[in-house]
Amino acid sequence: MHQEAVPDEAVSAPAAAPQQGAPKGLLQQMEELMAALNADLTQLDADLQSSAERPSPPRGDAAG
Repeated sequence: MHQEAVPDEAVSAPAAAPQQGAPKGLLQQMEELMAALNADLTQLDADLQSSAERPSPPRGDAAG
């Protein structure tokens, strides 16, 4: 399975500061990672939608 490299700062940067200096729980970390992933997927979807709206150049069907 192919996995794309993710910049360290995208993964290690906290989305929100821990409350009262306590370490974040696993659930909180997962929620933040899922929120970041969702934002990335939303941006990717928007990019794909905008590229799909542009007509692609015609391809030559003739064998040559």
